[in-house]
Amino acid sequence: MKILVCVTKTPDTTSKIAFTDNNTKFAQAGVQWIINPYDEWYALVRAVEIKEKYPSTTIHLVTVGAADVEPIIRKALALGGDEAYRVNAESSDSFYVASQIAAIAQAGAYDLVFTGKETLDYNGASIGGMLAELLDLPYVSGATKLELNGTTATINREIEGGEEVCAVPLPLVVSAQKGMAEARIPNMRGIMAARTKPLKVAEPVQTDLLTTIQSYELPPAKTGVKMIPADKPEELVTLLHEEAKVI
Repeated sequence: MKILVCVTKTPDTTSKIAFTDNNTKFAQAGVQWIINPYDEWYALVRAVEIKEKYPSTTIHLVTVGAADVEPIIRKALALGGDEAYRVNAESSDSFYVASQIAAIAQAGAYDLVFTGKETLDYNGASIGGMLAELLDLPYVSGATKLELNGTTATINREIEGGEEVCAVPLPLVVSAQKGMAEARIPNMRGIMAARTKPLKVAEPVQTDLLTTIQSYELPPAKTGVKMIPADKPEELVTLLHEEAKVI
């Protein structure tokens, strides 16, 4: 079995977010980058678990980004990937990114393609669906469990008010979320092995950009809490009418 896991870098959630060039570009200076948690904790780790159960499995990783993303993909290799591809391009357009990944996936003839549910930066949750369409494969989003039985995958996913269980033939594309696997930390053996595992750089295929970023905007700063004395309920009522906002 061949598995392709899509990974990307995202800012650590403790990083201070700022924008430059009249709020049209993300300020990367001083930002700590990590593997997108949905890609790492759920998609990649589940692929590694499958390989542990079926040792003949091969896990390839793919990312779209400049050379500065290589430390991220080396960590993913340390967790259990066998080799990796980096498409030498940067874009915030989901269709462009999905098209680059699709080109790698088509050449590799994979049985299973994993993505994370979404990324922590843009929260688009659109790569998996676009990738499945470009590859003309079945797609299951937001999966919380995946088991293999021959050439069929049984997948659990959350739906409104309950859970859905799907039986889907391979090959297919799956986006993974919490519940799919438990996060792991690379061990020293994996870290050392990752240094020599193949990391191939591919030039991007020609693809149109469907979206561009016009500007960024930070959310409003949080305001302080107003404490109202228990013996002044009328003041609380006034504030609820005049200042409180329903979110």
